[in-house]
Amino acid sequence: MATTGGGEFLRRLQKEEEVQQSLRRESRRPKYSRFSQQELGSCKPMLTPRCTVAMFVSLGVMCIAIGVYALLASWSVVELVNRYDIFCIMKYATHANPMITVDEKIAFMQDATKRKNCTITMDVTKLMKQPIYVYYQLGNYFQNHRRYVKSKSERQLRGLAASSSELNDCKPEDQVNGEVIVPCGLIAWTLFNDTYDLSTNGFSSDNGTVFVNKTAIAWKSDREERFNNTVFPTNFPNNNRTTLANASQIGGGWLNESLPLSKNENLMVWMRTAALPTFRKLYGRIETDLQPGTKLTINIENYYNAYGFGGSKKLVLSTASWIGGRNDFLGLSYIVVGCASILMGLVFLYVHWKNPRPLGDRSYLSWVRKSPATSTVTS
Repeated sequence: MATTGGGEFLRRLQKEEEVQQSLRRESRRPKYSRFSQQELGSCKPMLTPRCTVAMFVSLGVMCIAIGVYALLASWSVVELVNRYDIFCIMKYATHANPMITVDEKIAFMQDATKRKNCTITMDVTKLMKQPIYVYYQLGNYFQNHRRYVKSKSERQLRGLAASSSELNDCKPEDQVNGEVIVPCGLIAWTLFNDTYDLSTNGFSSDNGTVFVNKTAIAWKSDREERFNNTVFPTNFPNNNRTTLANASQIGGGWLNESLPLSKNENLMVWMRTAALPTFRKLYGRIETDLQPGTKLTINIENYYNAYGFGGSKKLVLSTASWIGGRNDFLGLSYIVVGCASILMGLVFLYVHWKNPRPLGDRSYLSWVRKSPATSTVTS
């Protein structure tokens, strides 16, 4: 009886041990480590007045250095700007039509029988190294208007059928005589169509003609993906310029119906709408240097009607630096922030000098103070 009872106890004990081993194997408790228990040493700096002043002054010096570097890069950009919209239309002012009112200017621009070209000059005072970017700049032109921005069909540009909602956004330039316009919408309809011909000798011979490269001016994604090479302009209202009755229906430039949209980079650039009412868009590149003293003669075909909304038109020639075109804002911003940082550091230095205060004993900080148990073991 005693032997049987002892064997039963041993079997029970062995079974419980097996259960405990099984539980230990199935436990989800992570293995102990200083990393998992967040017991690794850490750096907890204490900002003293001297350290704070040094940080502010160092930050200010770095910001001023970067700002000066960016400002010098901006100043290295050579830029020529000429506003021509007023000059080009007042050239055709007569006693009968003095071109004073907006209606007179609009009527002149819509008259397809009238010439609208003019010639301006630009003097190159500094060396302009290639590539020289040619921009047109428009003012008081709100391309960021909600209805204007939505007035296009992305599916249509990619070679797909425009959805009904997209055609509704394209109104009133969605259809002509029941046929869908390609590309539809106000953005394409108002395509900028002024042209510029440049010469260094007043067009006295072909030797002085300055070639403007108009390829690779649009985004690569637009050329290869957004605008499909199987989409051709159809029913485009600006192409109907035969009668004066259609003059009010012409918004901007015409599109070559034998040329796919993927080859019309002027349209691609224009359909990247601007966020601000004054903006520049790339017209082309001059790939030769312009020497100081060069007098550029520009023949302009002043087709684009910006007079109805009080807009302005400028021609811009500009070189580029590592920060892009002429823009002093970035450099000035760094300099202002740097000066403010140094001023703040000097204020802290003055306050500490005027009202000095001894720092507390670091040994009393919670992460430095030793626990009683630790002290007892150590002793």
